[in-house]
Amino acid sequence: MKLRGTSPVLGGRVAHQVQGRRDAPVLLLLQGQANSHEWWQHVRPLLTERFLTITFDYRGTGDTARLQAATGKEDETLWSTGLFAEDAAAVLAALGVKRAFVYGTSMGGRIAQELAISHPRLVRTLVLACTTPGGSLATERSREVRLALSSPDRAARLRTTADLFYTPEWVTAHGGYDGVPTYLFGDPTMTRRDANRHLRVSAKHDAASRLDRIGAPTLILHGAQDRFAPVANATVLHERIRGSRLHVHPIGRHGFFDEFASETTDLVMDFTASA
Repeated sequence: MKLRGTSPVLGGRVAHQVQGRRDAPVLLLLQGQANSHEWWQHVRPLLTERFLTITFDYRGTGDTARLQAATGKEDETLWSTGLFAEDAAAVLAALGVKRAFVYGTSMGGRIAQELAISHPRLVRTLVLACTTPGGSLATERSREVRLALSSPDRAARLRTTADLFYTPEWVTAHGGYDGVPTYLFGDPTMTRRDANRHLRVSAKHDAASRLDRIGAPTLILHGAQDRFAPVANATVLHERIRGSRLHVHPIGRHGFFDEFASETTDLVMDFTASA
């Protein structure tokens, strides 16, 4: 089953996508910063045999941005991971879902934290991958990485991003930097203003003092070689979320869940089944 639609949220509507078996348990997928549901294009087919998967395009991305543009008005709400979590809850409500498994990656993991804290009854289990708690407990990327990502040379930025997300073996397997898939590198249709708003959403996330409120069974996944969101963040999440499990991929980088999709997806499915 594949469905597309829209859900009412504060200040407008967001576009949602539903894919999988109609009678299967629901899995909400939350993608990274400045990305639409296209983030999940490699992983999602591995999940739809067991789950009815739900995604939505964040404000400023994909079909949600196009819906907003059609109104002729700017979305002037204050964007935050908390607001995006409320959007996620609104999408589930519009689709008649009372409880869901939740799988959040990168900024999507921050949104998933807020959803589990604010709407605990909605979340059956929580998977947090390559993400951080924010605030004083977060370990930020190095100055070297930040400078490389801000290079005025577009080709250099692409090489840096590819190296931060994937191993050299993945890059080589795709014929070099020019052949590396870029669907994790941001929605190319986003406006500069909205991309900057997403950057602030991610940077201002702070659930550090509230992680102990998460009661859903939680699996934390991370790549040991992640320099985009250092692996120390996974340890903090594991220590602060009671009863959580931690799995670190030995050579994975920020996009380990995509590069090693089969292995990582098996972990997610085994965890949801056991919980």
